[in-house]
Amino acid sequence: MTIHLPTNRVAAIDVTRALTMLLMIFVNDLWSLRDIPGWLEHVAAKDDGMGLADTVFPAFLFIVGLSIPFAIAARIKKGDDNPHIVKHILSRSLALLVMGVFLVNGEEINEAATGMPRVVWNIICCTCFIVLWNVYPKSANKRMINVGKSVALVLLVVLAIFYRGGKAPDVHYFSTSWWGILGLIGWSYLVGSLACFIAREKIIITVIFWLLFLGLCIARHAHVLPQNLVLHAIVGPLGEGGLAALVLGGVITGQIFRYFMSGQQWQKMLLTYLVLAILLLVAGFGVRPLDGISKIRATPSWVLICSSITLFLFIVVFLVADVWGKASLFNPIKPAGTDTLLCYLMPYYAYAIVVLFNLGLPGPLLVGAVGLLKSFFFSLIMIWCAGGLNRIGIKLKL
Repeated sequence: MTIHLPTNRVAAIDVTRALTMLLMIFVNDLWSLRDIPGWLEHVAAKDDGMGLADTVFPAFLFIVGLSIPFAIAARIKKGDDNPHIVKHILSRSLALLVMGVFLVNGEEINEAATGMPRVVWNIICCTCFIVLWNVYPKSANKRMINVGKSVALVLLVVLAIFYRGGKAPDVHYFSTSWWGILGLIGWSYLVGSLACFIAREKIIITVIFWLLFLGLCIARHAHVLPQNLVLHAIVGPLGEGGLAALVLGGVITGQIFRYFMSGQQWQKMLLTYLVLAILLLVAGFGVRPLDGISKIRATPSWVLICSSITLFLFIVVFLVADVWGKASLFNPIKPAGTDTLLCYLMPYYAYAIVVLFNLGLPGPLLVGAVGLLKSFFFSLIMIWCAGGLNRIGIKLKL
């Protein structure tokens, strides 16, 4: 069977990304439930192990990396020169950092000192993000777009100025206590994209970058790195190397895809993926003595095992979506694969509506299996809402 490499998007990448986003919204909603299986939730930082929730973020980072070789190749094909490509990488990373910092400050907001509820902060921020990074149609009024973006930017600056976080008497100003999920993605995307830009199609160069950051992660958890504040400030947002290694593992996977599919050798590609996934899994358990398996501490075991799990998932999705031609089975969650960022922002609006209008579900709908169904359908509804916004011209693209 011959599988022709698509000229624009690879179905398996979008589908894997969509499944990951569906799971991300689902596990992020588990806080609202009671009496659910512990294996679905995050494992405590001090424990050795992981639940389903601990596999979602690394899977997303891996898929971010998987997309990078295709994105860079598309820009080169379009005629972008090197400065334009680097500028795009930097601007996209900066956007993710900005969004991450504003949303993480929302988690720590002192509502009384700031003068607004947390949910209001979140929806103002999310709306500004959409205005700033929406893909506007060519027919749209350029002056109105620029006015809207200027207002959104000013609003974010005003929010940052008047922000107060923490509990009295330790109230603090707007800060980067940590970068938030989007910010961590931004830093790791920056490393993965620049590495791929340097390596282009030379897989061995990307492997060297991957070994460098994985080695940094291993050294950190082998407790051989000096306790240096400057070093921590540099590598801390990269999960001490672990989060960057996840993205770079995805970049290598994308490069391997492009190498084999240029010759329509999908069987050899899948065999290579299968061998790599097994090796990653074995290596992950092999380095488990280095602080165990832990998402919170971004241990090397967690990085390698989650890379293996995501690669296994991609193999299955590629077979279903591209080899067997059944990508349409995933159409109900398609927006999560094509406008992932908008899907990620949707729950902030949903939770704000619930809080501001004092809404809620009956207790029995928040317990056990019934509660899990509630969270699953909530995830679907968020994705469908994003799809609806896409249809009326709201679509985020960094």
